[in-house]
Amino acid sequence: MQTGLKWVLGGSVILLLVVGGESLYLYRRNRADEAAPAKQASTYKVDPDDNVFLKHEHPMSLKDEKDLKGRTLWVSAGGQMDFYPYNGHTVDYDHSQGVLLGSEKILVKDAIEQTAPKKATFRVPGGDKQVLLVFSKPDDQASAGKLYAVPVGDREAGSYNFSTDEIFFYEDPHRLFSYWGPEVWNAIDAHQAILGMNERQVMMALGQVSVDHGDTIGDRSVEFDDQGHPKMITFTSGKATKIVDEKQ
Repeated sequence: MQTGLKWVLGGSVILLLVVGGESLYLYRRNRADEAAPAKQASTYKVDPDDNVFLKHEHPMSLKDEKDLKGRTLWVSAGGQMDFYPYNGHTVDYDHSQGVLLGSEKILVKDAIEQTAPKKATFRVPGGDKQVLLVFSKPDDQASAGKLYAVPVGDREAGSYNFSTDEIFFYEDPHRLFSYWGPEVWNAIDAHQAILGMNERQVMMALGQVSVDHGDTIGDRSVEFDDQGHPKMITFTSGKATKIVDEKQ
């Protein structure tokens, strides 16, 4: 989740600078256009991933979260969200079952509120009560019949704050990004990185917990935590060209 926010904030800063210095910016741009219009036009390239529409629900209440009951969601914030056993009454915060992985499917059963211990408020605040989605994992045979819960928001002084839109896809990412092709999707579903992937695809496969070594997306090295098995991946011209397992 941090990498996406950084891109958004970066875009906002650029916009504010342009608005604040509009006349000066336009003057310089026009002078540059006169000098080399063909070169500027040829260097612009649209990333097709940026044109994919990601649905948002904008939940504002516990009822909104409960309305997700029966819905299938897919994990967007891979490698970040701990999930816990749920016995039908309470969440067992003392026994994390690991983290939800990118593109993993869950089936929502309910939404509940519970007081969270401090150790469970690293990603999602605890507030007066933490809000959690109760779910099953329909594609995991080992989890058949089991219920889990994952924090998605909190209630503080009667007001709710939710991160559901950032944690999950509401539509199957395999369909949204179908043009990635079967080789890439097979690697993502196996939570492995392969050469030729772009940064978004690697984040989906290994998780969003990462450290950037460079500011140019697609032309830098990025260290991915990969659930405690760090990998350094070098991207050149938008594609992974080198993958190093840092524990070997």
